[in-house]
Parts: sequence; structure tokens; C-alpha cells
Amino acid sequence: MKQHTSGFLKLVAEVKQHINETNVDKVKARLDSGEQFHLLDVRDQHEWEQGHLPQATHLSKGLIECNIEKIIPDHDADIVLYCGGGFRSALAAENLQRMGYHRVTSMDGGFRGWVAAGNKIVND
Repeated sequence: MKQHTSGFLKLVAEVKQHINETNVDKVKARLDSGEQFHLLDVRDQHEWEQGHLPQATHLSKGLIECNIEKIIPDHDADIVLYCGGGFRSALAAENLQRMGYHRVTSMDGGFRGWVAAGNKIVND
């Protein structure tokens, strides 16, 4: 497990007070029901290549603010973000909200939580 610095953890804790979060089980249920929403993996490219959630689109945290409006121009779109554990996705969710996206949610637990729950991953 990655050891994060106290400054980073403090920042994430502050951000999490201002964003919407969901969890692995709820995202799995939404996918299983066929619900339509944008599922964005904000991890780095090498993480994406090692496996990702089904139906996810890759848009790394380093580029999300630059490219989100090209990929999802609708600021009312339903967007769920995930990363490795839920920290980077929380930070990205806050920035998307600041850009005017109204329905952004970060998946707490992230990819590691998805895998730990025994859910399917894909490589493509």
C-alpha cells in the first residue's frame, strides 16, 4: 500500500468535504443494471494498461482538465471517476466541479477496492 504524505492526506480530506463520493458496490450495481453514465479512470497510463474497470474510459488526472470538455462536453453528464484508491479521483472531481460539471462523483476505494471485492477487470 502506498504511503502518502501528511500534506497530501490533509488536502484530500479537505477536498472530500466538497465532492460527492460513491463506493465500489454502488458502481458495480450501476454497471450491472446497464445504467448509462461516464466511468473515467484517472490513473496513469501504465496503471490503465495493467487492467481497468469494464466500460471505463482512460483520462489521466494530469490531463483531465485539458481534455474533459472534448470527451464530455455536457456539463450535466453523470460522471464517476476512479483512481487507485480514491484520492486522485477526489482531487479530479473537485476540479471538474470548479469547471462547471454538476454530476461528478469519486469512487472511494478505487481500483484496489474494485479488485479486492472480486470484481472483473479488463485489459484492452
